[in-house]
Amino acid sequence: MRDVLDQVDRWLSAGRRVAVATVVRTWRSAPRQPGASLAVDDHGEVVGSVSGGCVEGAVYDLARQVVADGRPVLARYGVSDDDAFAVGLTCGGELEVFVTLVDDVDLVRALSRAVAERSAVALATVVGPGAAQGRRMLVDPLGRTGSLGSQRLDDAVTDDARGLLDAGVSGVLHVGPDGERRPDDLEVFVESFAPPARMIVFGAIDFAAALARVGSFLGFHVTVCDARPVFATARRFPMADEVVVDWPHRYLSRTAVDDRTVLCVLTHDPKFDVPLLELALRGPAAYVGAMGSRRTHEDRVERLLDAGVSQAQLSRLHSPIGLDLGARTPEETAISIAAEITAARWGGTGKPLRDIAGRIHHDRLATVVAAEGFEDVPPS
Repeated sequence: MRDVLDQVDRWLSAGRRVAVATVVRTWRSAPRQPGASLAVDDHGEVVGSVSGGCVEGAVYDLARQVVADGRPVLARYGVSDDDAFAVGLTCGGELEVFVTLVDDVDLVRALSRAVAERSAVALATVVGPGAAQGRRMLVDPLGRTGSLGSQRLDDAVTDDARGLLDAGVSGVLHVGPDGERRPDDLEVFVESFAPPARMIVFGAIDFAAALARVGSFLGFHVTVCDARPVFATARRFPMADEVVVDWPHRYLSRTAVDDRTVLCVLTHDPKFDVPLLELALRGPAAYVGAMGSRRTHEDRVERLLDAGVSQAQLSRLHSPIGLDLGARTPEETAISIAAEITAARWGGTGKPLRDIAGRIHHDRLATVVAAEGFEDVPPS
């Protein structure tokens, strides 16, 4: 719902009736992940997407129906071999979409405010059949707003929603009316609005400016760090969320880094690189890449080994940084780096799709979804 939230808020503030269709489950090569949403108001205006075009028309019609009668609907879309170009997914996947009227202005505004402030929050919605279908509850690390129907149900879903939120994933819970684990009872879709993952770019150079633009486009919270105040300025990096003047290794030691953080070292200067990479490779970052020629890389590896970095830690280093796209310009190089980050995140090969067989989309499932009561749903 993140992509349509602002428009839904505006429509509700104008007194319009609004239905939101949200992807709650996908199978195989579905084009959009759980949480992707499409919203329709009572004037017939639409914003968002649930399928990249495959079933948008059918979902739009269903949302118009929900706007008119107020009754929530859980619909499933797939593809038929006999009629592949009918209303369905020509990509070969399947998805389940929950369409419901959204009329709780206070809840929507609380969610909008949390997202704008980059606060962690989860939206729990009963999507399964029954009298509770369509009820919503907003959960954050400290409290909750709304109710799904009973205190015990709210308590159970709150605990599980916080687990999903910590992992940054969305998923479907199977719970009974009093919070017990019963797969034949309520289905509750929990959509996590985790703060954006961080991209920290070290080195205030033209390549960093291009990478900041691409990182921002991909949804990262982008920080550019350099020890030289004349180069590390907000004016030179308008697409960065923050620009920090500090020695790279000193900044890395004091800032928050987790297993969603990507670190891009573009300084290619040993006095910056070695202490920075020594720290980065021992930390939890999802991706550590460093720019430089192969000669620079070999020298850097020797220095890191001398500093006590192990071979296992060195194996985490993406250097020279990026995929082989033949990139020349800063913008092309930024795309090369972003492509490698994406491949590392989802387990892609980096090869042309025409040269490989099997599934196009890769699922990197968080450990938390293997817990009892969670279905396997990729990160949001």
